[in-house]
Amino acid sequence: MLIGLHELLTPDLLHALAAMGHGDTIALVDANYPATSGRRVIPVPGAPVTKVLEAVLTLLPLDVAVPNPTFVMDAPREYESVVADINAVLRGHGAKPAKQMEHDAFMSVANAAYAIVLTGERRFYGNVVLTKGVIPREK
Repeated sequence: MLIGLHELLTPDLLHALAAMGHGDTIALVDANYPATSGRRVIPVPGAPVTKVLEAVLTLLPLDVAVPNPTFVMDAPREYESVVADINAVLRGHGAKPAKQMEHDAFMSVANAAYAIVLTGERRFYGNVVLTKGVIPREK
């Protein structure tokens, strides 16, 4: 245990976040996502995607140099609440809402991510990809 870190930031997740470079992506995906096809899978079982997103955003700067540093899968109307919840977390951290992507395009982007974080999210379409930015230098 370390002081001051969110309890969902596991050692493997911390390592992945620290090892990522500017422009690298990380996918936070729901429990039904076929994550084993990705490069590096980091399980955070039982935790909803919004809670994992909150934890990640305590440490990960989003890329401000690109028009869309976050992506979600385009969800059918009956599943839009999880996307709304993801966007509420992003707004709470000063980010604009995630860009929606068609299913196959999202899967390609997510599967190419530096790491895939397999959450315990049970709602369908509870997936988001984040692009890492930089930490500004001190003035």
